[in-house]
Amino acid sequence: MAPRVEGAEHEIFGRYVSVWEGYARDDTTRFMGSSGGVITAMTEWMLKSEIVNQITGSAAKPTRPTTTVPVTIMTRAEALESAGSRYGPVANLAGWKTGDPRVGLVGKPCEVSAASQLQDALGIDASDRPVLLSFFCAGTPSQFATDALVRQLGVDPGAAVSMKYRGGGWPGTFEVSDGATTGSLSYDESWGKHLGRQLQQRCKICVDGTGAHADIAVGDYWMADENGYPLFEEGAGNSVVIARTQRGHELLQQAALAGAIAIMPLELDRVRPVQPLQVKRKLTLVGRLLGRRLAGKAVPKYAGYGLLRLALRNPANTARAALGTFRRSLRRSADNR
Repeated sequence: MAPRVEGAEHEIFGRYVSVWEGYARDDTTRFMGSSGGVITAMTEWMLKSEIVNQITGSAAKPTRPTTTVPVTIMTRAEALESAGSRYGPVANLAGWKTGDPRVGLVGKPCEVSAASQLQDALGIDASDRPVLLSFFCAGTPSQFATDALVRQLGVDPGAAVSMKYRGGGWPGTFEVSDGATTGSLSYDESWGKHLGRQLQQRCKICVDGTGAHADIAVGDYWMADENGYPLFEEGAGNSVVIARTQRGHELLQQAALAGAIAIMPLELDRVRPVQPLQVKRKLTLVGRLLGRRLAGKAVPKYAGYGLLRLALRNPANTARAALGTFRRSLRRSADNR
């Protein structure tokens, strides 16, 4: 798998045409979004402007809100229903109309990568391709992780009437309710101490956590302490917004002129310290792939990401990552016997 080549390149965050700090102008959209509501605002604006006639995204399943399902978004109300991160498995591509350029897609980096490369394989011209929006992803926890956290808060997952992972402020709280009992945890607790520690194994060897194949990719632009480490204090949502393609750049410019989003130029190197997981992912991936190969496991092939160059820059970190992954792989093999 290789990223689309367009514009300049950053060794961690990949190819780009322009980079911005941004947020939704509409206060409701910004509040309900996980990190500024930019994707929700772009969805609303593209529908209103008739750039697309529908967008495939994801939202809580109405009859079981602890799970996530693909949805079709055609109105502002549906866009707001889909606002906010969902840290659970979902297959957005299953609900996406592949051959229709008027149907946009909001998906995980892996889904957008598949969609983009399918367009390449079909030989579809850039002007006839659907708009692809993505977001920074640190990996997808299993459904078991969400259900366990819901039970820890005193709610039966099957009885829940509402659940959100984030949003309602930035970074927002994990909240679940069955109508009688309501439980909540901060983002640092819910993601940092629970969900983020129960990722699917394939996510741990994924090369793209920042939407390299999207037209527009959005991530948290955290406030930081004096050492540059991200803080998770509540505030107004703010995002790093990367135009990966010329079309993505033009759409951001048009949306800003229309008053849908606010964007200010941003240097990508300023994002490095406040996205430490994405930085670590790229710096140690060669070591993790090597560790799995040494343990007799198959690994994907990645070309065009400059991984070897990053690995050779810090061989000690690469060796530690290889050894750690090798040991964990052997333990998992033993546990599965």
